[in-house]
Amino acid sequence: MAIKLYDYSLSGSCYKVRLLLGFLDLEYERHPIGFYPEREHRTETFRAINPLGQIPVLEDDGIRLRDAQAILCHLANKYDMSGLWLPRAPELYGLVMMWLMFAGGELMAASAARLHDLLGYDLDIETARRNAHAAFRILDDHLTRREIEGGTWIVGDHPTIADVACFPYTALSNDGGIGLEDYPALRNWLRSFMHLPKFDAMSGISEFA
Repeated sequence: MAIKLYDYSLSGSCYKVRLLLGFLDLEYERHPIGFYPEREHRTETFRAINPLGQIPVLEDDGIRLRDAQAILCHLANKYDMSGLWLPRAPELYGLVMMWLMFAGGELMAASAARLHDLLGYDLDIETARRNAHAAFRILDDHLTRREIEGGTWIVGDHPTIADVACFPYTALSNDGGIGLEDYPALRNWLRSFMHLPKFDAMSGISEFA
């Protein structure tokens, strides 16, 4: 059975999944969902697929998964024979999972700001931006320490699904009125990620000076 992705082209969370599918050279069937303005993800038809009414959703060999972070884990676990994208070494595995949760938690403040500015969602934009800056400061401090140690990636010597998960809403922060001028290590990391083989940019992502 082919991999099927319920996808919206402008969703950073869907983009995470498309990135890893590309890095792993996996073929898949893309099923576009009219997120805006159609709000197809909130229909009864789609809620039969995901009762939370959220995208992305991935179907693979009889397994149906929601949540981008869970999907990244599944794809890396099943298809990455090298074990580099989801390392099993105890000194790396927990750290990858920690930053994966950070991407699905604290960094989503940048997603909220983007929904406000790009799609007109009614939310507290100042709180969203403030929380996004707080998350970026944590990530930039971590990446600064990594640079001092001679590292490029969030965990270990090879990009992992932690990098894949953290990249989209960081790179798309300008869509939510959030600049990255104060985060030099973060910008270095973004540039390194964008120069990975098989990297595919989505709308809204440009080079970082």
